[in-house]
Amino acid sequence: MATIESAGALPDVQAGIFDREHTVAKAGFNRWLVPPAALCIHLCIGMAYGFSVFWLPLSRAIGVTQTQACPDMTLVQELFTTSCDWKVASLGWMYTLFFVLLGGSAAIWGGWLERAGPRKAGAVAACCWGGGLLFAALGIYVHQLWMMWLGAGVIGGIGLGLGYISPVSTLVKWFPDRRGMATGMAIMGFGGGAMIGAPLANLLMNYFKTPTSVGVWQTFVTMGVIYFAFMMIGAFAYRVAPVGWQPEGWTPPAVKKAMISEHHVHLDNAHKTPQFWLVWWVLCLNVSAGIGVIGMASPMLQEIFAGKLIGLPDVSFNQLDATQKAAIAGIAAGFAGLLSLFNIGGRFFWASLSDHIGRKNTYYCFFLIGIVLYALAPTFAAMGSKLFFVGAFAIILSMYGGGFATVPAYLADLFGTQFVGAIHGRLLTAWATAGIIGPVVVNYIREFQLAAGVPRDQLYNSTMYILCAMLLAGLVCNFLIKPVDHKWNMSTDEVARYQAELAKNESAIQHGSFGIGKGGFDVRSALFWAFVGVPLAWGVWKTLESAVKIF
Repeated sequence: MATIESAGALPDVQAGIFDREHTVAKAGFNRWLVPPAALCIHLCIGMAYGFSVFWLPLSRAIGVTQTQACPDMTLVQELFTTSCDWKVASLGWMYTLFFVLLGGSAAIWGGWLERAGPRKAGAVAACCWGGGLLFAALGIYVHQLWMMWLGAGVIGGIGLGLGYISPVSTLVKWFPDRRGMATGMAIMGFGGGAMIGAPLANLLMNYFKTPTSVGVWQTFVTMGVIYFAFMMIGAFAYRVAPVGWQPEGWTPPAVKKAMISEHHVHLDNAHKTPQFWLVWWVLCLNVSAGIGVIGMASPMLQEIFAGKLIGLPDVSFNQLDATQKAAIAGIAAGFAGLLSLFNIGGRFFWASLSDHIGRKNTYYCFFLIGIVLYALAPTFAAMGSKLFFVGAFAIILSMYGGGFATVPAYLADLFGTQFVGAIHGRLLTAWATAGIIGPVVVNYIREFQLAAGVPRDQLYNSTMYILCAMLLAGLVCNFLIKPVDHKWNMSTDEVARYQAELAKNESAIQHGSFGIGKGGFDVRSALFWAFVGVPLAWGVWKTLESAVKIF
């Protein structure tokens, strides 16, 4: 039988307490402790979405009160300069590094994760994300952009990939009765990380800033330490289900669903199937459309509605003075925060709904509803309806988040649960690709329209129709997804040998609840949920506080 060691290997962090066999749950364990453990990690790495809060302060890290610019400086010179401030555009490359490294590391080390277990992967993610922020802080302190890129972007990006996929396989196996809901609970944390991290970063920068410092490197150090601690708590709270475990009293449905396989496809064969690549394109096209909007949400609202946001309906964007532009920028920040909130809520809502209507039908909803809303967005803008426009993009972003949360369950349905974490890791290369396609489509079309003299309130009309076409292509890919051919399924003996390797004991492979049961909200789980829920609630409150200004 093929083994997963060929799918990439990392050196063991430490023997013993980090090993997979030491994380197998014992009788009496409550499975509802696993989702908040995943949230501990995802709420930390989700700050990747909120890094734009650092761009303006970092663009005056030397000048402090105003940017000390060097207009003729090349990007290579900018990487090593100690006397000129960095450009916002150069800092923005961090986003590309984040999502390219996230997809790449998840693909390379997904197989290692299945063998090593979520605790070890979570600990490595904590070291990379927290350590990357500390190294980036040093780069800011000595004013070396290459150190910031390497620290937060590359090392931190590896942490993003391992942290993102660390709970997927574990949760799918803990909740075979509610796969979509389980992955939705965890992955919604990645969408919510910026809601907590961005206002926290603002508070810290204001606390640390002095007449000679913008307070960013100190903020990176503080957040790096906090994130490392939270992520290690999550890593140590992880438990894996015993091989053959299933919830007490639960049995697989008697009525079989065509799109839910009872078999397993090996990691080394999954990418050889057309289903893998069709799901790859489904995710890539759904994410490309959404991520382009996320990156331009703030300027889009400002340029389309301009004076309407502050009670001046006849004043265009170019007619606003500096004070008025600052006012609408604050309102647009609330719009970005509101989209983040729907991004989170959609991850739980749509993933949970998929347990009832199926993953394929859920993606049909994403594409069909998305096409309608993108097509209507220019009309809502022309009507001057902030309510309809904001509402349309709130729903679109809920489906963007829902796509991320639903795809692990989609993969489990198609390829079985045995290697779903590693297969999901490889699929996340679609996210890395979308992280380039989406912003390029939205940003470059905007620049082309500006150069052509298109009024600012109509800059995004063509973009919306192009995004419709992308979603239509995704709809076709989703339609083409069929059950995996039986020739790719692992035999019963192959599955047994692999499970015995994980269990380290052939006789341990049984089926039952092993005294664990279905679990529920006891005192311990309630306290753990509160531990992650309180900061999340604070982030929601701060978001709503800003978003209410739109209307």
